Amino acid sequence: MAPTVHCVRHAQLRDSFPFHDKIDLMTASPLRRTIYTALESFEPVFSMHPEMKLLALPDVQETSDVPCDTGSDPQVLREEFADKSVDLEMVHEDWNNKAGRYAPTNAALKERARAARRWLKARPEKEIVVVTHGGFLHYLTEDWEDSSTYQGTGWLNTEWRSYTFSDESHGDDLDGKALDGENFTLIETVESRERRGKEGPTPGREEQKTLYKKGTQGWDDQGLFQSQEERDAAKVPEGEEINGVRV
Repeated sequence: MAPTVHCVRHAQLRDSFPFHDKIDLMTASPLRRTIYTALESFEPVFSMHPEMKLLALPDVQETSDVPCDTGSDPQVLREEFADKSVDLEMVHEDWNNKAGRYAPTNAALKERARAARRWLKARPEKEIVVVTHGGFLHYLTEDWEDSSTYQGTGWLNTEWRSYTFSDESHGDDLDGKALDGENFTLIETVESRERRGKEGPTPGREEQKTLYKKGTQGWDDQGLFQSQEERDAAKVPEGEEINGVRV
């Protein structure tokens, strides 16, 4: 049976999370802020399971390539967390190089989110926590409802939502592009939606395709989601403006 996945946007929430005693796998983006969130907010989980380590997953790192969304080199992380319950085995060299698999593009983000879902569904554990980032959570869950409510996300700091895997099978992504292989889909539980004031089930696949396009356009309108190279190219050049022309 596929696991229940509790998705968390990094921040403190120890007292508001009611399922500490059910968690049997803790994972997080390898960025320092998500690692510390997981260790501190889920300290009761680690206390109940002294042998458990937080597993750092490069595929759930943040979307952009700005410095605050770019992680540290593996050796730096190993030194910082040497005395803490953190498993950095999957944090390979160049995981923080925002190119290829980790590029800040829709295509790359959708693909690594799909890889993360496939990895999660294959796990033997029954209750998994994933501590990640506001922007990436929309790619991971494929839920784009209210995705531009805040700066680059529809998730509040400290917010957590619970998901199960759908039995549906989709041959294309939210752009309508054919997929090579299975696209496992996460569906937010009714209890989770009710807890945050949402009525009814999660929007269906076809509606999500529309919400996805609106969401990514909303991020572009906010000046987000571009790579650093694209942002630099969009900057107004230095100089004097004469009759609307920069000289």
